[in-house]
Amino acid sequence: MASEAARQQYTRAEVRRLLGVTERQLRSWERQGFVQPSESYTIADLVVLRTLSRLRRDGVPAERIREALSALRRRLGELTDPLRTYRILAQGKRVVVQVGEKKMEADSGQLLLDFGQEELRKLLHFPSSRKAPADGEAQARKAESAAWFEKAVEMEQRGAPVVEVIRTYEKAVEADPSSAASLVNLGTIYFHMHMLETAERYYRRAVEAEPDYPLAHFNLANLYDEKGDRGQALFHYLTAVRLDPSFPDAHYNLALLYQSSGQLMRAMRHWKIYLKLDPSSHWAASARLELEKLKQATLIAGAGSANSGAKV
Repeated sequence: MASEAARQQYTRAEVRRLLGVTERQLRSWERQGFVQPSESYTIADLVVLRTLSRLRRDGVPAERIREALSALRRRLGELTDPLRTYRILAQGKRVVVQVGEKKMEADSGQLLLDFGQEELRKLLHFPSSRKAPADGEAQARKAESAAWFEKAVEMEQRGAPVVEVIRTYEKAVEADPSSAASLVNLGTIYFHMHMLETAERYYRRAVEAEPDYPLAHFNLANLYDEKGDRGQALFHYLTAVRLDPSFPDAHYNLALLYQSSGQLMRAMRHWKIYLKLDPSSHWAASARLELEKLKQATLIAGAGSANSGAKV
């Protein structure tokens, strides 16, 4: 299993089997510029390919996908890759972008359901209540930071230029250097601009500011997986699920990571947990295929071991 454990990526054949797409479909996406031609793919690439596969199954034509992506780039900035940055799905004849539990129409940028104050409060992440209460000046700075953070989130929603969004998040961090949510969002912006060293710096600052913040560990794990550092990726994925056992995406990525390194029983465990948390999505269908494949592999391996130990 040494060669399997050293493997860092997924072959075209594995990706086709995982997503249930043909080689012809994969080449079509490459020709249309949705993905770069490659003989191997990372987990980040799988996110893009899963999105394309889901849109195809929902009957969205390639031309409609291209128009929606062009509209999103105009709103979000040319450096943004919407397929890597956001969850994009079909809603009837519309292509929409999901932000939390709300959806935005890709073409118009109109929120299909407005964000209420309660949801905006959920987007904010303040330090744990176990910490000592801050004095008046510190409380004022935290309130200022929260206001800048809320403004930055609103700017992202309406498609403000990336440079302006970054500047606004930075003001939130200047007001409160322990604003973990602002640090994570800055890291994510740089991650999708493929500025990995800068992204890592912000994610690490978020973890230092709030060690019990699952999303900071999850995003840092994604970054390390992108860089091929599986040890660090594994550590932070495991930390994320320890802090939040109901974090489905972390279980999904853990299953992929264990599966690609030949640790099949651990991969099966996380596929099962993921399916309990997210039993009905298109990603769940892919997870079931992978789980069934692993079950068959372990049965075959068990039969082979039994046969090799039999007396003649």
